Amino acid sequence: MTTACDVLVVGAGPVGLTLANLLGQQGVDVLVVEREHELIDYPRAVGIDDEALRAMQTAGLVGEVLPHTIPDQKIYMVNGDRMILSEVNPTTREFGWPRRNGFVQPLVDQVLLAGLDRFPNATARFGAEVTDLAEDENGVVATLANGETVRALYVVAAEGGASPTRKRLGISFEGETRPTDGIVIDVANDPIGTPHAVFGGDPARSYASIALPHGIRRWEFTLFEDETEADVDNDEYIFGLLAPHVPDPSKLDIIRRRVYRHHARIAGQFRHGRIFLAGDAAHVMPVVGGQGWNSGIRDAFNLGWKLAAVVKGLAAEGLLDTYETERRGHVTQMVAVSLGMAKEMTDHDPVKAAERDRIAANRTPEEREAQKRQAFKPQPKFEQGVVVHTPLPTFKSVPDRDVPRLAGSIFPQPQATDADGIEMLLDEATGQGWRILTWNNDPRAFLSAERLAVLDRLGARLVQVVPKVQLPWARKQATAGVTVVGDLGGEWGLQAWFDARPVGAVIIRPDHVIAAECLAQELDDVVARVLGAARVA
Repeated sequence: MTTACDVLVVGAGPVGLTLANLLGQQGVDVLVVEREHELIDYPRAVGIDDEALRAMQTAGLVGEVLPHTIPDQKIYMVNGDRMILSEVNPTTREFGWPRRNGFVQPLVDQVLLAGLDRFPNATARFGAEVTDLAEDENGVVATLANGETVRALYVVAAEGGASPTRKRLGISFEGETRPTDGIVIDVANDPIGTPHAVFGGDPARSYASIALPHGIRRWEFTLFEDETEADVDNDEYIFGLLAPHVPDPSKLDIIRRRVYRHHARIAGQFRHGRIFLAGDAAHVMPVVGGQGWNSGIRDAFNLGWKLAAVVKGLAAEGLLDTYETERRGHVTQMVAVSLGMAKEMTDHDPVKAAERDRIAANRTPEEREAQKRQAFKPQPKFEQGVVVHTPLPTFKSVPDRDVPRLAGSIFPQPQATDADGIEMLLDEATGQGWRILTWNNDPRAFLSAERLAVLDRLGARLVQVVPKVQLPWARKQATAGVTVVGDLGGEWGLQAWFDARPVGAVIIRPDHVIAAECLAQELDDVVARVLGAARVA
């Protein structure tokens, strides 16, 4: 028996399920196969960031995800004497959502799985293990353990760090594995009851203590080389680990305990013909930075709109090469940051720990504020790929300012209004997909008939942003096919964004990345260049 689909996703983890939702939303025929017979029920990741929540918003599932989160969760980095080394508490809403959130991964995975029920063209099958992949010029044939075959145009392997697909293809997985394991202990009826997380750089034994939604508390401890999984199964050993942390470990309601390894590795390539690696199959990183799960969601978000465009005949296959071009650089940065944090907080050398404490104690107020804002977290910014870098304008009506160009970075999502003045997040006011935003101008006035025809075929949104007070007038004057959005003003409003930039128009990709920015009169030419970069057919 042979099943056919546009995209076969191997692995029903968060990356595979997110990708399937995004593809299903765009009318792509997608099948998810998972060798296990049900979703993994134990938590792995515990932090979801603002970029990932925006991806959930794009997929139409953020309302179901939020009940399983703790917004704006603080992190305190402490030493062995509980002295606070740094505080991480970014409160910005640059992308519309809290930057740091605790969450319960299995419950969010369930939301992602249930989300597929919305689409007749998206299916998940459990107990279906892929044993072979054979590629030809027309697609990929996957053989399942039961002898069934699946023919797909493309395959995305999102089956975790041990990815059989990556190994089958002979793709390297370079990096390092930390010499000692860690243990995760999850308990119900949180005995601490505080909302924040604590990362303890204790040279005696490093640890993390993390509040999770629904009254769950997680502890993570470093194991030493002479400690084994047999020790972990011993209650007295577990009680000994937890004795310095709670009044009475014997009264804890332990849900689970698991041993894990710290890896920091990146695949040698993310694409092999028609087969792609995503999430942990492409890269793994220590848990300390809380970015493994989020990095996988970025993969799905980046790859999803590109696969849909190619499958639907809107773009040439070369667009898919930009997936690795864009994702590898940021993933490399995130792995390095996570590994550095892991080494800093899990080093059991008392001399090195004392030096770390000394450096922390002597940080300036500005350095402490940067730590608090999570400035150490690299933001995605693409220099190559589906991005067009335009020079700073030199016209006399544009002040000469030394400001960074933002093409390749993520466009913010402030609160705005729709044409009726109802307040909502920007992505809801504009709609999803390709968008062209112009300040106080009708974008159609600057686009040729040829360009408009291509944008219409892409389903692109043409958006005229005006101050909210102008809405009654702008709504009456708006031309067909133009969405009018009202700006609420203020420090984080759209007028403030355009005020700070020497541009009057911005082209935004379906994953909210700025493809290009320019003056209004340059729009037609710059759109043409962006479409070329996107290999739009």
